[in-house]
Amino acid sequence: MYPLRRNRILRSNPSIRKMVRETTLQAEDFLVPLFVTEGNGIREEIPSMPSYYRLSLDHLEKEVKELWNMGLCSVLLFVKIPDNLKDNTGAEALNTHGLMQRAIKTVKNACPDMLVMTDVALDPYSSFGHDGIVANGQILNDATNAVLAEMSVSHALAGADFVAPSDMMDGRIKIIREALEDEELTSTGIMSYAAKYASGFYGPFRDALESAPVASKNAPKDKQTYQMDPGNRLEAIKEAEMDIDEGADIIMVKPGLCYLDIVRDLREAVDVPLAVYQVSGEYAMLKAAAEKGWLDHDAVMLEQLISIKRAGANIIASYFAKEAVPLLG
Repeated sequence: MYPLRRNRILRSNPSIRKMVRETTLQAEDFLVPLFVTEGNGIREEIPSMPSYYRLSLDHLEKEVKELWNMGLCSVLLFVKIPDNLKDNTGAEALNTHGLMQRAIKTVKNACPDMLVMTDVALDPYSSFGHDGIVANGQILNDATNAVLAEMSVSHALAGADFVAPSDMMDGRIKIIREALEDEELTSTGIMSYAAKYASGFYGPFRDALESAPVASKNAPKDKQTYQMDPGNRLEAIKEAEMDIDEGADIIMVKPGLCYLDIVRDLREAVDVPLAVYQVSGEYAMLKAAAEKGWLDHDAVMLEQLISIKRAGANIIASYFAKEAVPLLG
C-alpha cells in the first residue's frame, strides 16, 4: 500500500524547498567580531585564523564601511594591547584615549548606524592573561567587577551601543548596570556572556590578541575557576537567569557547535534575545579541513550557521559572516 503522505513532494525542487524552509539566515543575524591593533596601514593576517585580520584604525574604517554595504550592521570589537601597557589592574582599559575607545569612535564616525558592541574583560590588558585581577594565585571577583564597571562606562561614553562582559565574574552585570545608570547612560545595552565555557576552542583567538594565560606561580594556569565546566548543563540556565535579573539585555552562549543543547535549553527557559559565539577554533578547524580538501568549505559553513540559528539563536557572532552573506541569496 502506498503511503497517504509523500513527504518527498516538499523536497522535490529548489523552489519548494526554499518556500517551506523552517529556518533561514539573513545578514541581520550576524555580529561581526573585529580585531583592532595599534599603528597605521596594518591589515595583518592571523596565522591560526586564515583570511582573518588584525586591523589598524584606518583599515577598521574601511572594513566597517564594506560590512555595512553588505548588509552587516553589527560589530563586536576586540583590541590587541602592546605588552608595555599591560598590568595586573587593567589601567589601560580605562584610558579615555585607549585603543578600544578610539576604535569605537572610528566605527561610529565611519558608519554612524553601525551597532557597536565592545568586549569587556581584562585579559587583553592583563600581564597575566586573565580576565580579572590576580592576587595570591586567585582571581579577585569583586575587585575585578569594579574595574569592569568603569571600563563599561568608558566604552559607553566613547559611543558603544552595547557592552559585552565576557569575564564570567559573579555579579558583574548588576555592577555594570548600576554604573551605567549612575552616569545616566540609560540607553547602553549589556550583552552578557552568560554561559561561557572553559573550552579548548579559544586558542586562535588568544593568538590574535596575544592574551593567553601566562604561566606563573602567582596566577592560575587556566580559566577554569571562572569559566564554566563543559560537563554542566543546568548551571547555564542558572547563570543566564541571574544575569537577566541583574540587567542583561541579551545573553550569549560560547562556544557554538558543541553547546547547541545549551542554546536550546536557554531558548526554552528565557525570553530575551539569545546570541551564540561561533568561536575561533570552530573557524580554524573548517579552514584547515577545507584547505586539505576534506570538506566543502561553503556547504559546511552554511550548515553550521543554520544549525546555530535552528537551535534558537537570534544573533550569531561569527568570523564567517562576511563570507556567508554573499551565499544567502
